[in-house]
Amino acid sequence: MGDGAVGLCGVLAARRLGAERIIAMGRHEDRAKIAKLFGATDQVSERGEAAVERIKEMTGGLGASSVLECVGTEQSWETAMGIVRDGGKIGYVGVPHEMPGLPLGKLFGRNINIGGGIAPVRAYLPELLADVLAGRIDPGPVFDRTVSLDDVALGYQAMDERTALKVIVRP
Repeated sequence: MGDGAVGLCGVLAARRLGAERIIAMGRHEDRAKIAKLFGATDQVSERGEAAVERIKEMTGGLGASSVLECVGTEQSWETAMGIVRDGGKIGYVGVPHEMPGLPLGKLFGRNINIGGGIAPVRAYLPELLADVLAGRIDPGPVFDRTVSLDDVALGYQAMDERTALKVIVRP
């Protein structure tokens, strides 16, 4: 869930780890193209209850076995809980902007596993860097703007205003 840099890299990671079906959720056409390039097999642009209905339809009424929540809003959490199948997993890596009161009794009854937090980047860096250098994965398409050191503030502004997906800084 989410078509920002984190969500798109989630698509890339899911493909790298062997997922057979990857449903990317987001509304930006340019980002949907990157998701497809990264391995998404399907795209869902609906939100809220419409997204839940669409995912259920796509999965034969079951829902997704694993959901990666990369947005951090209450609406995205509600959708994640709605689209995950009983016995499934929700991973959260989106920085929480809002924290909903998680319905723990309902999640417990559906046997939903929830886990996440800040990625331990250093633990994955050697393996992923080797894959990037060998050309097995290319996260480069998430970088759609380059700024100089003097323009770092403009790069952050562009990401905040959603006119840039992810900015790379070059001296």
